[in-house]
Amino acid sequence: MNHTFSISEYPDVTKITAQLEALIKAPIWSIRPDALKVYETEYFDQKCARSKKMIEEAKAIIPGGVQHNLAFNHPFPIAFAKADGAFLYDVDGNQYYDFLQAGGPTVLGSNPIEVRSEVLKLLEECGPSTGLFHEYEYKLAKKICDSIPSVEMFRMLGSGTEACMAAVRVARLATKHKNILKMGGAYHGWSDQLAYGIRIPGSKGTQASGVPGYIFKHTQEFFPNDLDDLEKKLKNNKLTGGTAAVFIEPVGPESGTRPVDRFFNQGVEKLCKKYGALLVFDEVVTGFRIGMSGAQGYFGVSPDLTIFGKVIAGGYPSAGGLGGKQEYMKYLSTGISGNAKHKKALVGGTMAANPLSCVAGYHTLCEIERTGAIEKAGKIGDLLTEGLKKLIEKYSLPFVAFNQGSICHLETVGALHFAIDWSKPWQIPEILKQTSLRKQEMEHVGAAYMAEGLVTLAGSRLYTSAAYSEEMLPDVLSRFEKVFQHMAKVV
Repeated sequence: MNHTFSISEYPDVTKITAQLEALIKAPIWSIRPDALKVYETEYFDQKCARSKKMIEEAKAIIPGGVQHNLAFNHPFPIAFAKADGAFLYDVDGNQYYDFLQAGGPTVLGSNPIEVRSEVLKLLEECGPSTGLFHEYEYKLAKKICDSIPSVEMFRMLGSGTEACMAAVRVARLATKHKNILKMGGAYHGWSDQLAYGIRIPGSKGTQASGVPGYIFKHTQEFFPNDLDDLEKKLKNNKLTGGTAAVFIEPVGPESGTRPVDRFFNQGVEKLCKKYGALLVFDEVVTGFRIGMSGAQGYFGVSPDLTIFGKVIAGGYPSAGGLGGKQEYMKYLSTGISGNAKHKKALVGGTMAANPLSCVAGYHTLCEIERTGAIEKAGKIGDLLTEGLKKLIEKYSLPFVAFNQGSICHLETVGALHFAIDWSKPWQIPEILKQTSLRKQEMEHVGAAYMAEGLVTLAGSRLYTSAAYSEEMLPDVLSRFEKVFQHMAKVV
């Protein structure tokens, strides 16, 4: 088993939290309006003309013009045509450094030949799907189970959202408890029950338009990094049906945008055991990015259930799954073991575990392990973050840069660091105003990065991969510097 991790040194969470709190109290700094106008006209209008035309046509038949949550960009989404290693290329032929990495799964870099060749071989021999058992279902499941000690059994699904939905059902069947507790601000997919308290702690169901309020009767949130708040909620739930599961993102909500203390996860594990709740680790981003044994291997925790996402299909479709201890995973059994006396969670998916995705996922995980990609990506993340810190200091900007290995954060406005305290309702209008203003400025800064050839996640998160080299970093940092040169206080 590979015990190397992408995190060389765990960040000083107390220091970072203080910096983020100072950031949201300070005036907003963003790209100057005149500089943004130049980017909009000289880059987007002139150099991305095909993208602009394509998106305008797409708006007529696709709501908003794009299908993906990550694809929006100010002033319009860019249409990409090619992905190769550390680079993306748009339909106008412009080249970009890819720090989005499809939201995190491409630890090897985009479209590696070692995986692509195996996928092409499968397509020639079998095709993408048969609806029947394929040997790579077993190979992928075994690779995951061999890599992560807490995962004794694995069930592949179509997405991380589906895996989270399955985990809720399994937890309720296994514990006979009702309530689900999740870390405030964390994202566990868009299903009705878990579309609660996302992005900003305390937001409850405010981000879940279209979901009736009664759906959240047994869903609650606790404040991140606060074991006392978690225990209080667990204790209260003993009177209202018990807690079936505690869901967390192990590095903190939104992939560590609000980081948690080094030993927080161990504290959560102890409380789950004390109150009879299953501990559910959402490793959609951290699994096989922090380490081959996941973030749970790094933190020394043994969750009862683990959510997997994008990486287990190597960036190919049907990228999700649920793994865990056999005593709980038995509630998902089907087929030849489907006649056991205990009840089964209703979970399906015709295209789940299709041959294409399983082949891609298996060879991706093997290649990640063989090449030491996790450690390589983490080293680049360290160097990139250190370079960004120097630029922030050089230009006397209030920004905050930190990383958890190959998950890098560049906070310019701190939009996700706000929290809603419902005991102080008079503060809520100002919080909503600030988050709206800061989100808009995030989009403007993200547009400037894009125009300088840097694709990021919402202008504030960057994923590195093993396709990056130290030789690329001077050019990367020079592009960030060009944007920083145009920063000013927003009046």
